[in-house]
Amino acid sequence: MNAFRTVAGLRTRSAEGIDDTAIRAFVETCPDAQLFHLPEWSRAVEAGCGQRGHYLIAESESGAIAGLLPLSEIRSRLFGSALVSAGFGVGGGAIGSREAVDALADAAVELAATLDCPTVELRGGAIPAGWRRIESVYAGFARDLPTDDEAILAAIPRKQRAEVRRALGYDLQTRIDRDIELHYRVYAESVRNLGTPVFPRALFRSMLEAFGDKADIVTVSRDGRPVASVLSFYFKGSVLPYWGGGTMEARSWRANELLYFELMRHAVRRGCTCFDFGRSKYGTGAFAFKKNWGFTPEPLSYSVHGHGRETNPLNPKYRLQVALWRNVPLWLANRIGPMIARGLG
Repeated sequence: MNAFRTVAGLRTRSAEGIDDTAIRAFVETCPDAQLFHLPEWSRAVEAGCGQRGHYLIAESESGAIAGLLPLSEIRSRLFGSALVSAGFGVGGGAIGSREAVDALADAAVELAATLDCPTVELRGGAIPAGWRRIESVYAGFARDLPTDDEAILAAIPRKQRAEVRRALGYDLQTRIDRDIELHYRVYAESVRNLGTPVFPRALFRSMLEAFGDKADIVTVSRDGRPVASVLSFYFKGSVLPYWGGGTMEARSWRANELLYFELMRHAVRRGCTCFDFGRSKYGTGAFAFKKNWGFTPEPLSYSVHGHGRETNPLNPKYRLQVALWRNVPLWLANRIGPMIARGLG
């Protein structure tokens, strides 16, 4: 289905490849646009996880874009089916004028019905009229970046700054490149230790290919062994450390502290003025870690149409599965984890 109905002078339709230039221009100028609204994101999700992408646009009678809504068609035997904006993103949702947001939301519901998806999830953007608001689950963390190394260090709260200084005193090596294999080795172990399945390696590879020099990897090693690593994106003057983690050994050497300090320094050299630490669930270690760095949590509001899915690993019904997964041998977790994680979206 390519064309939908025209409402309030706006036509909603599925985007095509020839729309990419206009979409990117709209994302560049729209203050609510995020990395996840770029067509590169949806295509990388489709290429890396096999979850089909759908991109809806709302346009005026003259053909000018008035709103955008990227969607990923997530299919999972464990978690059900849903249209998600944005798939594997911490943000997304419909952006544009109020009329455009509501028109896109209606189009998404129609599309979901044709695809037999009982749920539409929007991770950000304005809340469409009549949709259920989801709050008190996630908070976002972002703040301005100082302009030099000393100022970056000084802006870190005293206790956390002491941990960074300890890390600087150890014999740790840092590299900045696009080595997926090295990053995946660390990241996969990190999420297994947290009790969650790892995303497919192909997702990370497709993201690096899609975003080119707007993405890279910082890795911290000790005696040649990678112990902490993060894949980051660069968008509108912000750095977004997105998929990161550390091995058990990372704690002893404060490698995670060095990892993010070095990323801040690197981002400033790239011209970034904001450090977007992403989202974390309330009550988690990641939430506390980001607060310790001096970031103020900002509540995030999502919206859902339909039945909704339960994918939160903190839900008590997943407690046993999480505990068991932490003890799965890493080689086995890396083999079966991606088959599960690709259905989370």
